[in-house]
Amino acid sequence: MTWGNPPPFKPDPPKQGKIITPEQLAGDSESSQQQALFCWAALNCGQYPALAYMFAIPNGGLRDKRTASTLKAEGVKSGVCDIMLPWPVKSNPYNIPTRYHGAFIEMKLEKYRNRKNGGCSEEQIDFIEWAASAGYYCKVCYSWTEARDTLIAYIEGKL
Repeated sequence: MTWGNPPPFKPDPPKQGKIITPEQLAGDSESSQQQALFCWAALNCGQYPALAYMFAIPNGGLRDKRTASTLKAEGVKSGVCDIMLPWPVKSNPYNIPTRYHGAFIEMKLEKYRNRKNGGCSEEQIDFIEWAASAGYYCKVCYSWTEARDTLIAYIEGKL
């Protein structure tokens, strides 16, 4: 019995889905604000290539005891900022010396802006002070749009 040649392979055309916008993701939680920021970053990597390397640091949130102990054993530390952009910014047109080694962003909700320490814990304040003294740009942002504007200004060397 012979099978002959199979018919030529014809891949299905890619499905065209709707693009999710940051505005659709932004809600009334820190998580949704951070998701909106990362959505914006993904949509703007062409204009700001450094955004492709921005990452979240999973150091907060409610977890079961087993997961929490595993993460602690892996090195998760309370107080570390939510987002890191490992992109150095030069302080002058000659690119010497480096003004900042990278940027840390701590996300908070707008309702915390006028609270003590802007809603940051003592551990967060300690980390932000340490990171700033070590040459990192640090900012507490109260919305994804504030974080977006901060990142643009940082990448463009305007801070």
